[in-house]
Amino acid sequence: MADMADIRRRKGEVGENLHEKREHHDCFADSSDHLDSEEERLPDEKYVENLAKTLPQGTDKTPEVLTDALKGLPDKWKNYIIRGIFTFIMISGFCLIIYGGPLALMITTLLVQVKCFEEIISIGYQVYRIHGLPWFRSLSWYFLVTSNYFFYGENLVDYFGVVINRVEYLRFLVTYHRFLSFTLYCIGFVWFVLSLVKKYYMKQFSLFAWTHVALLIVVTQSYLIIQNIFEGLIWFIVPVSMIVCNDVMAYMFGFFFGRTPLIKLSPKKTWEGFIGGGFATVAFGVIFSYFLVQYQFFVCPIEYNEAAGKMAMECEPSYLFRPQEYTILYLEKTVTIYPFLLHSLSMSIFSSVIGPFGGFFASGFKRAFKIKDFGDMIPGHGGIMDRFDCQFLMATFVNVYISSFIRMASPAKLLTQLEGKFYDQMEDIGMSNPLAPPFLASDIFLGYMEKKISKEEFGCDLSTTSLRCSIFQ
Repeated sequence: MADMADIRRRKGEVGENLHEKREHHDCFADSSDHLDSEEERLPDEKYVENLAKTLPQGTDKTPEVLTDALKGLPDKWKNYIIRGIFTFIMISGFCLIIYGGPLALMITTLLVQVKCFEEIISIGYQVYRIHGLPWFRSLSWYFLVTSNYFFYGENLVDYFGVVINRVEYLRFLVTYHRFLSFTLYCIGFVWFVLSLVKKYYMKQFSLFAWTHVALLIVVTQSYLIIQNIFEGLIWFIVPVSMIVCNDVMAYMFGFFFGRTPLIKLSPKKTWEGFIGGGFATVAFGVIFSYFLVQYQFFVCPIEYNEAAGKMAMECEPSYLFRPQEYTILYLEKTVTIYPFLLHSLSMSIFSSVIGPFGGFFASGFKRAFKIKDFGDMIPGHGGIMDRFDCQFLMATFVNVYISSFIRMASPAKLLTQLEGKFYDQMEDIGMSNPLAPPFLASDIFLGYMEKKISKEEFGCDLSTTSLRCSIFQ
């Protein structure tokens, strides 16, 4: 009887073990049901290889005429010629945009920003394979619009606040701009939460984070670029040209003299190209800056001239753009140079030493997904993001450099702040609507300022929003 009981006990243990194994197997089976497709069962490496096949890969859009003309050349020289041709086309286009003035540059910056965002976010869609979820693509673009409303609105308030404040129904947008921006973001946040779908939570949150990182990289930098433009075109043109020069010259030195690999992330980058491009960029930066400082069009801050009804770039150049005498350390000799050339030297060193790491960062990102380029818009170069990876880093440096070492006061910003305080004081003394009749308060304000500030002493012309005061030079 004892033996029979022992046998029954053992059979029960075996049955329990089998039941546990079935449950364990069912658990894995249930977890596999959460997979969106068979592709998710593939190893990561295999998945990345398959992913690379679905993304744009660089130079597919080379014109057939050019392809046929270069058919007999080695691939190395084909790529060299194609890159050279389209580099020349892009530089020529850049010169035309500069000729169009600051507004053309700002519009171009916005278009480039949108395209860069589209290239980054498209990779995210492929990585997380979110297909068929309602409104999810729209949600990413909604956050782009919301971010642009906030950042570009900040620029409008800073540089055109005087004009906007004189229109009653626009004053509301200026006063509550940040609150409205936050409200728009909250709408998108709630929209995202309501769009969450079971079995897709991880992917949706991952893409949500991907979208915000893309906004940080692209939109924030674009905002800083616009600020640099308002400080004077020279603060935009010189840094951009330095990055272009460094990219071109590093490629040239590496193509002809490259022997020593520089970094594993970019196997084609060499020490010869890095060093040669650096010296060429420093020399180019100083020479190019010396040429630009001669013209008011490039050195004057951009302000809105209400009398002329357009943005003005006419001023008495600040000390940065006027020759100054400097004593050479430990020597009795003096040299006369433009102070901006010294700042140009700092920017050229940054663009040569640190700037390329923006490209290395982008290379690491692309290698993570085994893709050659972000897109295929520009033959020989890849996508727009492939050309602007270093530019965004450079723009941030220039903006920080200006605020840290230049500290140029903006008359337009000062007038905006003073006028805002003046309106508040008028309301305190009983003038409930300072904008009725139209422009009355602004006229009173300007008259008040002209009495408080001696035009002869400070050299100010307060008849327009385009202040010209020697005190700010």
